[in-house]
Amino acid sequence: MIFKRVGSGRPYPAHGLDAKGWAAVPPRQVRLDQLVTTKDTLQLAALLDEDSTFFGDLFAHVVVWRGELFLEDGLHRALRAALQQRNVLHARVVVIDS
Repeated sequence: MIFKRVGSGRPYPAHGLDAKGWAAVPPRQVRLDQLVTTKDTLQLAALLDEDSTFFGDLFAHVVVWRGELFLEDGLHRALRAALQQRNVLHARVVVIDS
């Protein structure tokens, strides 16, 4: 199993972070098997493109809400890590209080 669960959509309330806000959050390691995805499809070109992070954040974005870790952005990074036999991902993690 790669992820804890595959979801479709963001069940948590809006956090209000833009690219600059996410950039202020220091990255840390998260286990892939603790993540719940917020997307159930992947664009294969994004997974296979070596420069896929050129215009975006180098780290995935994870939202912690009600004790669960939701992978908001970075599904292709997470799958690439799994394909490389890694079980952790470097991500920016923000906690939303209920």
